[in-house]
Amino acid sequence: MNRMENYLHEFLRVFFANRRLIKRVFLAFAVITLLLPLVLKQSFEITAEVIVQSKKLSQTDSSSTALAYDPDRFIPTSLTDMETESNILRSPTLIYQTISGLRDEGRYDPQPAVLDRLLFNPLKRFVSNPLRTHVINPARALFGLEVDPVRDSTLDVWAKQASERLTVETLPGSNVISVIYDSSDPALGARFVERLLANYLKNRQSLQSNDPPESFYEQKKAQYKSRLDELEGRRQALLTAAQTSDPKEEAVFRLNAINTEEQALNLYRDRALESQRWLDYLKRHLVFARKAKLTDYMFPFAFANTVDNVAFEDREIKRLGEQLTELVSHYNKAIETYQENSLPVIDLSAQIGHARLQFLKVVENRIQERGNDLETIRLVIEQKSARVNEYRARVRALQEVQSKLRQIDTEIEALHRAFFTYAQRYEESRGQSLIDGALSNARILSQPYEPTEPAFPKPLLIIPLGLITGLLLAIAVGYMREFFDHRFKHPLQVQQHLGLPVLMVINAMEEPARNPYRRGSWKWLWHWARQ
Repeated sequence: MNRMENYLHEFLRVFFANRRLIKRVFLAFAVITLLLPLVLKQSFEITAEVIVQSKKLSQTDSSSTALAYDPDRFIPTSLTDMETESNILRSPTLIYQTISGLRDEGRYDPQPAVLDRLLFNPLKRFVSNPLRTHVINPARALFGLEVDPVRDSTLDVWAKQASERLTVETLPGSNVISVIYDSSDPALGARFVERLLANYLKNRQSLQSNDPPESFYEQKKAQYKSRLDELEGRRQALLTAAQTSDPKEEAVFRLNAINTEEQALNLYRDRALESQRWLDYLKRHLVFARKAKLTDYMFPFAFANTVDNVAFEDREIKRLGEQLTELVSHYNKAIETYQENSLPVIDLSAQIGHARLQFLKVVENRIQERGNDLETIRLVIEQKSARVNEYRARVRALQEVQSKLRQIDTEIEALHRAFFTYAQRYEESRGQSLIDGALSNARILSQPYEPTEPAFPKPLLIIPLGLITGLLLAIAVGYMREFFDHRFKHPLQVQQHLGLPVLMVINAMEEPARNPYRRGSWKWLWHWARQ
């Protein structure tokens, strides 16, 4: 019991003998402890979990025609499988791909600390590849040579920092992979982990799938679109050159026009043949009429016109013919009564000659009119023949256009069928990928979320531990000072170390200095800390 009291007495003696040093060390460490939560940068832990399930393998042979039911077999994951999945998650390629995608989207721009931004980052950029940046390139530029480009290492630095802050480990005795990412920005960290897990599932799915990647179908789609645009452009250029919008419809219209024109042309040819025969007939009889005797007054044609099966007589010819007939009748009566050289006979002969000339003149005019009509008919026949030939040439051109359009349509149809086949394969592949994804042996067990409280520093933990540590450290410093101080502090030390009896002890009583300031004020606290 006395031994314990002696230890306590020794402890209290050392404590109060070095109380000023212990107090100052403790206060200094307490100030440092209180400043640590303000100085240290906050760090948030974004956590997520991935579960790797057992692999489902079908036992049904696809080449067999048997319809017997055979249940599926499940293979449990091994330690090697879990380590492989962890390596995929922490692979630099996956991290680089994730950061690159987020940066291209403008969603990843970590802001470094003030000290790093002002001091360490410029120093790293200066130290990284200094020979190439600060020696070789300036020398090559001085001599006019091509300067080697210096690669921007910002993305590499971000990927390296993310790799250092990322912790991927398999929980012991389970098939769950824990993902922990330390980030000063909780929103940025949650975004990074979420995209990392999405890329992880996509990459491992592409590794397990035998189907071509989606970029292959997109490339095929672009090729088909370009080819289709080319064929449609050729089709449009062909229609523009032919000056038509629907060759088939226009060809049918032209054929109907050719049929109509040919029917009219046949009618005009028949009329031309008929008019030519009548004209030759009239000319021949006109010659005979000119050579006929005085009393031969009849002309074998009445010059009647037929319109819609209705005959219209020529009144002038009829009138002149009747007049000439009447004069000939008077002449025949007069020749029977008078002599040939008599005045009435001579007068009637003159009247008959004059009427005959007038009649023949009118007949000649009518024959000339028929000749003009025949010439007009011939011109109409030539025009309609030229029009029919033009229509036929147009039809042949349209048929050539139709033939070329059929070739283009055949290519477009074949292109559509091929594109439909690839699109069907793409949709089947997507559906299969969804099914495979549903049957995949990896799942996101816990999605990352944005934490509200930082994981470091924690003032409620740092301050008590810091104060306790400061107190212990201050006491230890006091004991170290007492250990190296060889002066005598009490009478027992003289008797223990020198073996001499202590006859008298004279205590030097020092009056303690009082704190002149008001208790609780800053000046009082500062004076107390200095004492």
